[in-house]
Amino acid sequence: MADTSRFRGSFTALVTPFKNGSLDEEAFRKLVNWQIEQGTHGLVPVGTTGESPTLSHEEHHKVVEWCIEEAKGRVPVIAGAGSNSTREAIELARHAERAGADAALVVTPYYNKPTQEGMYQHFKAVNDAIGIPIVIYNIPPRSVVDMSVDTMSRLFELKNIVGVKDATGNLARVSLQRQAMGPEFIQMSGEDMTALAFMAAGGHGCISVVSNIAPKLCSELMTAVAKGDYAGALQIQDRLVPLHDAVFKEPGLAGAKHGLALLGRLKEEVRLPLLPVTEPTGKVIRAAMVHAGLIN
Repeated sequence: MADTSRFRGSFTALVTPFKNGSLDEEAFRKLVNWQIEQGTHGLVPVGTTGESPTLSHEEHHKVVEWCIEEAKGRVPVIAGAGSNSTREAIELARHAERAGADAALVVTPYYNKPTQEGMYQHFKAVNDAIGIPIVIYNIPPRSVVDMSVDTMSRLFELKNIVGVKDATGNLARVSLQRQAMGPEFIQMSGEDMTALAFMAAGGHGCISVVSNIAPKLCSELMTAVAKGDYAGALQIQDRLVPLHDAVFKEPGLAGAKHGLALLGRLKEEVRLPLLPVTEPTGKVIRAAMVHAGLIN
């Protein structure tokens, strides 16, 4: 069984900065360093928040490599490596391993609508192709399929499957998955608003969009929970709730980029078919950042 002791706490689902339509390497590397300086426990490049659907394979590879180079082993890197094509997922996962990623985040195949057995065979094929840990990304609202606890339990018997990023929004899943796979199965929340409750049910951390903007607060919340200080965690949650809500009024990565632009950390540029947030949403995000104490 792979060592998963570092897969704990607040992991940032990193945005991918652009400048005039191209990758902004300088902004990305600065973002990685700032995240680590602010106390983020781990990094997840080129997930959905990293605009993986609109990156070329070459761009995808570059972002993974830059992240690992800048992290320098200070925090674990779980590289996005999912696709609705099993062959493509294997290729991305193999690259993540070659680049030095600590794990690969592999999403349930979207759009194809595979059966539970199809999902099992997809993940088994990726498992058999690499030698680093794999975190299943279960997000029914985006992929249209929902991996059952039974299927996840079967996959956990394979050598590299170590846990799940759970974005079902169903808090009962945490307990059901813990019951089926045991406390050693890593459970990361994929939803910022319910991450505190997710942790109370036995979760190990959160792969967060909002931590792009508020890495210190998100890290402090997870650290408080790890210490059993739920009162302290709730105080931090009260500061973050308006931001959790505001960032997702429009696609979350656009909200995250707007917040980062307000902090002066990157240009607010996204790729079609997504758009920058509208002016009303921008005002709500700004107000939420003031409430959280991130800007004046």
